[in-house]
Amino acid sequence: MLGLTFSTWIRVGIGVAIAAALIWSHTAAYRAGAQSERREALERSIDLLRERNATDETIRNMDDVALCAALGGRMSDAGTCE
Repeated sequence: MLGLTFSTWIRVGIGVAIAAALIWSHTAAYRAGAQSERREALERSIDLLRERNATDETIRNMDDVALCAALGGRMSDAGTCE
């Protein structure tokens, strides 16, 4: 039996159990953090899409004069934005 006493085997077993518990807890915490980051990124993407849709609708509802003014120009007498 490799010349180890029963108490030594118990200590080795406890050490292995502690190491396994630490590895498991580290892996679980890492996965929870990664999932949280992924969820936050998806929520931010959804918010950006909603903002873009609102901006698109605002621009879509503008007439030529309002759109020209929003872009920092002014309408000329010829009807073009300058």
